[in-house]
Amino acid sequence: MTTINNARSLRQRLATGWTWWSLAAAVVFTDSATKHWVRISLSEGDWVPLTGFFNLVLLRNAGAAFSLLADAGGWQRHFLTAIALLVSVILMWMLSSALVRLEAIAYSLILGGALGNALDRISYGHVTDFLDFHWRGWHWPSFNIADIAICIGALALIGWTTFGRAGQQTQLKA
Repeated sequence: MTTINNARSLRQRLATGWTWWSLAAAVVFTDSATKHWVRISLSEGDWVPLTGFFNLVLLRNAGAAFSLLADAGGWQRHFLTAIALLVSVILMWMLSSALVRLEAIAYSLILGGALGNALDRISYGHVTDFLDFHWRGWHWPSFNIADIAICIGALALIGWTTFGRAGQQTQLKA
């Protein structure tokens, strides 16, 4: 009887997780496709002004956010990849349980972003950044689609934990 219940529970988890894993996969695909397009369209350090406040660039970031640890000597590639993969496994498991919709979307975006940047690190040894926003000579550090997904997911989680827990009646049921 326990085996039947465990099998049913596993089937329910897979059915629940599939939707959210698909959203994460869409983020990975979009991130990878845009990074590939930039790598074949631009050379390292090239920039293409698109507006008075936005450029496309091709930069290789060996570090984490804001190039943290970029000059650490190479060990950071494996360290950051391992962290991204560990977090991804945890998020995949969490996404297979019943969650509030906003929480599941947030975790999916973070998962997709973490896997997108990990894929870049595994394939190229660095993360490709290409979005450059600037204003009056001040440039925000360049970033990519994976970074956007991680930030939106993190902001959604902060918003949900700060303001949304009272409205948990929108629980997803598998």
